[in-house]
Amino acid sequence: MGDAFKYPAIPPCQLNENSPIIGANGKQISTLTDYWKWAHSDLLGNTERGILAEYLVKLALEISGNRLSWDKYDLLYKDHIRIEVKSSAYIQTWSQKELSAISFSIRPSFGWNANTNSYEDTQKRQSDIYIFCLLTSKEQETIQPTDTSQWEFYILPTRVLDEHKPSAKSISLSALTKLPVRKCRFEELRQNLDEMIEVSLGE
Repeated sequence: MGDAFKYPAIPPCQLNENSPIIGANGKQISTLTDYWKWAHSDLLGNTERGILAEYLVKLALEISGNRLSWDKYDLLYKDHIRIEVKSSAYIQTWSQKELSAISFSIRPSFGWNANTNSYEDTQKRQSDIYIFCLLTSKEQETIQPTDTSQWEFYILPTRVLDEHKPSAKSISLSALTKLPVRKCRFEELRQNLDEMIEVSLGE
């Protein structure tokens, strides 16, 4: 009992978009919807685009539950397949002289253990599968991150990265496509992932 936390980790709960933000005298001054629109509307920005990519993968794979921002991997599929989701895009929110070169982070990390409130000792890639999400539009006038037809998905077992890029921190799109990656559209993602899991992970 001496090692038990007085304040254990708090799992996220699903919030109601109409939940009020309360000001003086208990009066409503805003709602969570107003906050979300204010804080999270920049879906072209690296941070929000990355979270949106996770959500699109969650939708395609019909994964339940809420996002855990501090977890060592992004999504858990079929209760045991750990998935890391990475995103990239040609168009950014800032001024650009040219389109961005496409690359994805594959940096090994020290996994965070919420139960012990500490980092693990071994630096490694924490997932079984990587899903790389590319927002393909190259036109500012028509780019729309919420349109799944503008996304491409590349699926790769983590063991392939560990074999070919053991210490790499990032990988370019051209280097990624030289590996045995599965490229697919949103509506094809679940079938392609299931096939890769069966072949690569023996399930």
